[in-house]
Amino acid sequence: MSRLIIVGCVSLDTIHVDKNGIRTTYETLGGAGLYTALAGRVGGARVTLFAPKPSPMPRQLEIIDSVLDWYGPSCEPKALPQLEIAHHGGGKATLLNASWGAESLLLPEHLPEIKTGDIVHIAALSSARSQHDFLIHCRQQTDVTVSVGTYAKLVYQQTAEMRQIFNSSDLFFMNDNEARGLLEAHELELIRQHPKYFVTAGENGATVYDGEKRTTIAATSAIELDPTGAGDTFCGATLSHILMGKSLADAARYGCAIAALNVAHVGPTELLKMLQ
Repeated sequence: MSRLIIVGCVSLDTIHVDKNGIRTTYETLGGAGLYTALAGRVGGARVTLFAPKPSPMPRQLEIIDSVLDWYGPSCEPKALPQLEIAHHGGGKATLLNASWGAESLLLPEHLPEIKTGDIVHIAALSSARSQHDFLIHCRQQTDVTVSVGTYAKLVYQQTAEMRQIFNSSDLFFMNDNEARGLLEAHELELIRQHPKYFVTAGENGATVYDGEKRTTIAATSAIELDPTGAGDTFCGATLSHILMGKSLADAARYGCAIAALNVAHVGPTELLKMLQ
């Protein structure tokens, strides 16, 4: 059975959200790699998460280790990445602080064996260079689909590098703000064979660009509490169904549904609940 291999991180997050008009702060688990991997498992895929793995394992992360095939370089628990994010509503957020810690231990040559039919997703990392190194490594394999995600800081500060990665990938995931920074407006409408790409827009759903076909996917109704990781949740759930042979549009519909369920809860709480 083909696998979904996720390159990314598990992080310890501080999240600021508005709840009933009151600014509320939560300490929770996070990381683009974690959200993507959990959503992929929820979707029924066989998933391997390639991420720094703390030793000894902190109690709060034991559940992650139990539901995921978590493989990666060992690190001290305090070396895990730590992110602080403020949400402003309407899908807008600011990355206030980021300590990438043990992410530097992730090297392409240490990836688990990649086999024909696998999908490798390179989640958001601290630099476009790191993502590109993994992409080049994966391109040396035969019949492997390479997927990439991003975030606004990389798009707006390392635009040329991210455009190169975009053009070299098979599948690409971004939100509408990132799409505006990465592509000229008219380019969103161009007919492309590679990559096939997904642009999410929060309560406005998502758009799938599949060669000559452009499909708008309606958002699933949600009561938003914590939108952290919504795009990565969409990504993992969508990839799980692509791996099963579903069309890109049908896979994206499933991705929207799973993302809507998770944003109603803090962190990856709902994804973990669905796996227990």
